[in-house]
Amino acid sequence: MDSNEIRSRFLKFFEKRGHKIIPSASLVPENDPSVLFTTAGMQPLVPYLLGQAHPMGKRIVNIQKCVRTQDIDEVGDKTHDTFFEMMGNWSLGDYFKEDAIKWSYEFLTSKDEGLGLDPARLYVTVFEGDENASQDTEVFNIWEKYIPKNRIYYMGAETNWWSVGDDGPCGPDTEMFYDITKDGLGDLTKEEYIKADQEQKVIEIWNDVFMEYKKKDGKVIGKLKQKNVDTGAGLERIIMAIQGKDNIFDTDLFKDLIDNLTLKSQKTNTSDISIRIIADHFRTAVFMITDGILPSNTYRGYILRRLLRRVFTKASLAELPDHFWIEIIEILSRVYKKNYPEIKEKFDYIVSVIKKEEKIFEKPLDGIETYRLDLEVAKLGVIKKMGGVPILKNKDTASGLYIYTSFETYGNPIDLSMNVAKNLGYAVDEDTINKAIKEHQEKSRTASAYMFKGGLANHNEKTIKLHTAHHLLLAALKVIVGSSVKQKGSNITEERLRIDFLCDHKLTDEEKKKVEDWVNEKIKLGLSVTKRELPLHLAEKIGAEMEFGIKYPEIVSVYFIGPGEHYDAVSKEFCSGPHVTNTGLLGIFKIQKEEAVAKGIRRIKAVLV
Repeated sequence: MDSNEIRSRFLKFFEKRGHKIIPSASLVPENDPSVLFTTAGMQPLVPYLLGQAHPMGKRIVNIQKCVRTQDIDEVGDKTHDTFFEMMGNWSLGDYFKEDAIKWSYEFLTSKDEGLGLDPARLYVTVFEGDENASQDTEVFNIWEKYIPKNRIYYMGAETNWWSVGDDGPCGPDTEMFYDITKDGLGDLTKEEYIKADQEQKVIEIWNDVFMEYKKKDGKVIGKLKQKNVDTGAGLERIIMAIQGKDNIFDTDLFKDLIDNLTLKSQKTNTSDISIRIIADHFRTAVFMITDGILPSNTYRGYILRRLLRRVFTKASLAELPDHFWIEIIEILSRVYKKNYPEIKEKFDYIVSVIKKEEKIFEKPLDGIETYRLDLEVAKLGVIKKMGGVPILKNKDTASGLYIYTSFETYGNPIDLSMNVAKNLGYAVDEDTINKAIKEHQEKSRTASAYMFKGGLANHNEKTIKLHTAHHLLLAALKVIVGSSVKQKGSNITEERLRIDFLCDHKLTDEEKKKVEDWVNEKIKLGLSVTKRELPLHLAEKIGAEMEFGIKYPEIVSVYFIGPGEHYDAVSKEFCSGPHVTNTGLLGIFKIQKEEAVAKGIRRIKAVLV
């Protein structure tokens, strides 16, 4: 079943049950200055949820275009994207919990009218209650008619209470999850279900919100005039479940895009993550432009500019050909021709907008202006983090870590960034900035000593082996993740090695496995490890890896791992040692942990076993 049939079945199912089909609203919200984009199907319907009569009646169904950028750092994993379509049906003061749940279940499981999903793979969450509303036992009891009791879980408001913004309608919800594993997980305890959700073995595919409350300034202040139902089913995730895929990028919405980009990339080790980010961000950009948004340095235009710049940067690293994206627009126009013919109709216009932005991209954005814009969009909640680092510490305070990371990574003067934040009415987390500066100064004081010790805490046998493994790890990262990887710091003890490196995304499990396999392959080969004293200019010429920011002498020590001293070596690094003489002495290499330490900087801890 392809995406077009799924859309058609959804609309027909609810039309048969008295719902009127309405078109998708624009990505630009009407009469709602509090948000930049339409982020949910209910947004255009807020007046009707509050009691105003809808001209099409009390039962509505549609498929709404949405953009959400809050989780931009997660794009490229199995389920996150910045543009998506939300299938939704609404009851505006008509049916409520009983019918909403019944129809959700029927559409998901019916082979004749719905999707024909396996009921044994469904899991459900229900609101457990808090100070705003009592535990939703009614919904739990309704679900028991369709789902075994041990696959229904009470959860808190952080997952099972829904609203948009600080003002407007809200209420408890019930969420449906689907098991996408090959063999099926079967019955799960609540703890096992939560773990499966975190590991993306089950994915949320539907959400029924029972909107009977209203809030003001973030607080629930009473009940609405009418009880409403607002449901949402993410099309991309539904397709993923139907087509038996374990990620959205293998579905028919993305497959042609991914295949095209992968074939066009002239860099054989371009990561799947990078290709997925390019496909996702460019798709979002095309839909934004189609709805009248243009790149700029203000609000919506700034988000579009950010997305396109990320595309251009990733494309450059992947060595994609010039104007590769023109063919991507053609693919998008084919994939969406039935539902969004405007992409093809506005093809020339979209090309002209992106060509103009591509030229502007050659001139980098001013760092301080970029920080100001980051604060503006963070205030609106459109993007909360960049490179894994929060832009704001809280709603009134600018993050000191973000200011310091901007200084360390991009050279933004700290005092200017602080002034920008204060001029926009924010307090500044100066304690964190001062702490980061002191830590940097301490590192600088010990840098020369570390350079001569090779970054080792001591020179015993275990530490020396880990030192050699560290060289292999850096080489593996450059092969698997990309040549843009640069070491930013290291620490090696008897127990483990640690490396900090430039990288713009969280490593996937697949990438980590490939890195481990690459290192262990080189260990099994029993490669020789040799040291040579070389003139600095020659070491640089042959591409030996050096640590950024360190002033090296005219004659340097370079360690080679592999059969040759120059281009055949698998690793070439400026280093004073010591190292083992052969990689076969190391044992088995294993990554223990991979995490973010600053914007654009990741950290790996690894061991030899």
